[in-house]
Amino acid sequence: GMETCQSKVCIGSIIGTVILLLSIPPLTSQALEPRESRTVKDSRGEALTRVKRGWVWNQFFVLEEYTGLEPLYIGKLHSDMDRGDGSIKYILSGEGAGIMFTIDDVTGDIHAIQRLDREVKAQYVLRAQALHRQTGRPLEPESEFIVKIQDINDNEPKFLDGPYHATIPEMSEIGTSVIQLTATDADDPTYGNSARVVYSILQGQPYFSVEPQTGIIRVSLADMDREVKENYSVVIQAKDMGGQLGGLAGTTTVNITLSDVNDNPPKFAQRLYQMSVPESAPVGSAVGRIRAKDRDTGINAEMNYSIIDGDGRDSFDISTDPTNQFGIITIKKRLDFESKRSYTLKIEGSNTHLDKRFAKHGPFSDTTIVHVSVEDVDEPPVFDAPAYFVEVAEDAEVGTVLKTAYARDPDVANNSIRYSIERTSDPGKYFYIDITSGALMTVRPLDREEVPWHNVTVLAMEMNNPSQIGSVSVTVKVLDVNDNPPQLAQYYEAFVCENAKAGQLIQTVTAVDPDDPLGGQHFYYSLAPEAANNPNFTLRDNQDNSAWVLTRRGGFSQRDQSIYRLPIFISDGEQPVQTSTGTLTVRVCSCDGSGGVLSCDAEAYTLPTALSRGALIAILACIFVLLAMILLMLSLRNQRKKPYLCDEEENVHENIVRYDDEGGGEEDTEAFDIAAMWNPRGTHLGRFRQDMLPEIESLSRHVPQAAVAGAGIGGGTGGVHGYVLAKLLEADHDPGAPPYDSLQTYAYEGEGSVAESLSSLQSATSNADHDYDYLSDWGPRFRKLAEMYGVLETSNPLW
Repeated sequence: GMETCQSKVCIGSIIGTVILLLSIPPLTSQALEPRESRTVKDSRGEALTRVKRGWVWNQFFVLEEYTGLEPLYIGKLHSDMDRGDGSIKYILSGEGAGIMFTIDDVTGDIHAIQRLDREVKAQYVLRAQALHRQTGRPLEPESEFIVKIQDINDNEPKFLDGPYHATIPEMSEIGTSVIQLTATDADDPTYGNSARVVYSILQGQPYFSVEPQTGIIRVSLADMDREVKENYSVVIQAKDMGGQLGGLAGTTTVNITLSDVNDNPPKFAQRLYQMSVPESAPVGSAVGRIRAKDRDTGINAEMNYSIIDGDGRDSFDISTDPTNQFGIITIKKRLDFESKRSYTLKIEGSNTHLDKRFAKHGPFSDTTIVHVSVEDVDEPPVFDAPAYFVEVAEDAEVGTVLKTAYARDPDVANNSIRYSIERTSDPGKYFYIDITSGALMTVRPLDREEVPWHNVTVLAMEMNNPSQIGSVSVTVKVLDVNDNPPQLAQYYEAFVCENAKAGQLIQTVTAVDPDDPLGGQHFYYSLAPEAANNPNFTLRDNQDNSAWVLTRRGGFSQRDQSIYRLPIFISDGEQPVQTSTGTLTVRVCSCDGSGGVLSCDAEAYTLPTALSRGALIAILACIFVLLAMILLMLSLRNQRKKPYLCDEEENVHENIVRYDDEGGGEEDTEAFDIAAMWNPRGTHLGRFRQDMLPEIESLSRHVPQAAVAGAGIGGGTGGVHGYVLAKLLEADHDPGAPPYDSLQTYAYEGEGSVAESLSSLQSATSNADHDYDYLSDWGPRFRKLAEMYGVLETSNPLW
């Protein structure tokens, strides 16, 4: 150890062969003097007293990563007041005190009790103090000192961002920078060579190299071709201690990819391509596709195809598929096997993006020949025109030939053609076409006002192959003929005041005509000949397709005549001239002084002049009261005459027997026993139905008595209902018994009457409509039925 005894505290440390350097000023005789006070005079002659320091202070240095078994001795604290009797107690505080560092409170020795790592903490600031052991009184002021951790090479260089990825263009020159790597060493760069890193390449030669000091990776081999090898894996090492033996090293991987450049020209796989297409293929459809292969990728492999020569330049086109780099050959115009059966195309494929640096590798284009064969197809007939347009007057006679359609078989066989009309295009069946000549003619009169245009589809079919059908549209315009008379535009009804004067306008009339002449409509108006000289009204033609109706006199009276019907004669100006006569109804009304209508009812003048409105209301009220009283009396009288039903059962059954007077007479009433209905359990066993087999009576023995008894409870109509239910149950439990009740009733219905049987059992055997003329022969009883089925003629027309 090393001690300094002139001061109050001695500090010393030695580890191995390393001497801890003191960082305090050099010790002098004054600094190491005892603690006595020294008196010094200042410039004014006054005495100054200086007290010597109680601590001699310096820094402690200790190596990191101590691996010994004993605590690591760092240094010693000693006070000149310490007489060695143990009265002085040394204490330590600050960073790591008690955890990382301990002190012997008697001797002042400081030790490290845990491993120290400079990369975790490079220095510790501690505080030391000497106390009296008995009183705890500080003997010296507390002061700080520093323990610095000295570095050793215990950390290898690390690439924090690895592995790395880099991309460079193919064919790069030697020395082209790829990427720069940086390794980090946690050791102290200011102490020795522990953090001095040197780079080297372990894998990736001879393609790449690395600069030892900067870590820059560079290309070291010229003309590296992506098409030969695209990806490279390079391993770089970083070693500290300047790369010397014993240094620590770390490695990383750099994945380098060569990006593409356009250094390869395209090439077609074949010099000649054979393709075929049917002649029926539509324009724009694809014939085939070709491809000039390019070893490059992306935009460097994009192609542009064009037809540079050949006899098919006008019939075919080629476009580029931007995704697959194919050239797609399409049809430019319609093909015809009969006119040309093959075509030759010379096609060029060239790159769209060129790199001038590699122009010496060109040319960046290639050509090939494409031979296209046209296949024969059985085509439908073709008309001589894509569409026909025909004009015909609406008064054309039936059978007039409008147009002769002509179609031919475009195939070599030239089969015969048969013509027809597609019926959906002529729903009115106005036209007919000759099956062999194709002459289109009318079979019904045409009416422009009904259908001004007809769009007829004419079909042409090969005789030998009916599936081959061609079509053409025939547009028929129906020309107008003046065949409709003009009519009044609406039903006109006007009024004229009693105080009207002569020459007063009472109505303006117009006309309409469904015809459509070329020069427009021109109507002429006049009064009908029978009314031309009437003294009441006159008509003025305005020469603008309208006319005025004027009064010819004044002084009209509702009492004399309340309604006038004025016939108006209308004619058009086309040939042949069409005329018609319309009627204008004119009512005579009473008006106020300003011409407002008060009343147009002539019956108001038939009332006495002295009868007021109040009197008229009173008379109507009296009539209403009398009518109400009469209805009430009649209602009461009918109620008194209506008998009460004392015997409900007798009334109901009598109605059943006596009701249908229109039936078959006695045969209907004898079809069942009325006495059995009155008492189904007591008397029906001794009587038989005349039309029923005797064996049916025995079936009643199988009917449950509870059902029969329950059906008869309540009497009256309940007995009939119970009897019917009993017979129904009886028949249901006997599978051998026919349903005589239902069949017998309908089978003999109406027999013996003039109407005979009305049964509908046999009506299902015929699908023909019924003829109801026989109803008129059944007499007056069936007259109403005959009128309902429209057999009798009514004498009064509907109009």
